[in-house]
Amino acid sequence: MDAILSGGAAMAERDRRITETVLRERGRLRSFIRRRIADPGEAEDLLQDVFADLVEAYRLPQSIEQVGAWLYRAARNRIVDRFRKKREVPLGDAPDDDDALEARWLPQVLPAADDGPEAALARASLLADMSAAIQDLPAEQREVFVAHEIEGQRFREMSAQSGVAVNTLLSRKHAAVQALRAALRTVHDDYFD
Repeated sequence: MDAILSGGAAMAERDRRITETVLRERGRLRSFIRRRIADPGEAEDLLQDVFADLVEAYRLPQSIEQVGAWLYRAARNRIVDRFRKKREVPLGDAPDDDDALEARWLPQVLPAADDGPEAALARASLLADMSAAIQDLPAEQREVFVAHEIEGQRFREMSAQSGVAVNTLLSRKHAAVQALRAALRTVHDDYFD
C-alpha cells in the first residue's frame, strides 16, 4: 500500500514540475520558434510537439539536468527536421510546358538563405560540397548544368548557341543532377532525411 501511495506522490511531483516548466518557458520558447518559423500555426504546433517530447522525457529513468537548455535543443531539432522535410523535392520526368522545362533544381534542394541559422548552415555546407561535385562532372554535363542552374540560361538559348538539340541538353542536365544527387547523398541525408 505504501509503495502505491509513494508512486502516486512521485507522479504528482513529476506533473507539478512539468506544469511549472511549461508555464515558465512557454513564452520564451514560443518567441524562439517564431523567429525561425513564419507561420504562427506551424510554430504553435512545433511548440506543442516540444512540450509533448518533454512529457515523454520525464517518463524516462534518466532525469533532465537543465530543462531550459533541453527544451531549446528539442525545438532546434524539430525546426531542422521541418526544413529537411520541406526541402525534399524529387526530380520529375521531362516537363511538358515551357515554364516547367525551365524549372531550376537548385532552389528546390537548397534551404532558403533567409530561413534562419540552421537553414543557412545547411545551405553553406551543401553549396561547398556541391561546388566540388560539379567540378567532377563530365564537361558536357557540367557546362549545361552551370549554364542553366547558375547562369540562368534557357535551354532554347543554349541550343541556338551550341547547335545541340534541346532534348540532348535536357538529357545532359538530367544526368548531371543524378550524378550530383549521388555524390551529395550523404551530406543531403544529414540535413534532409
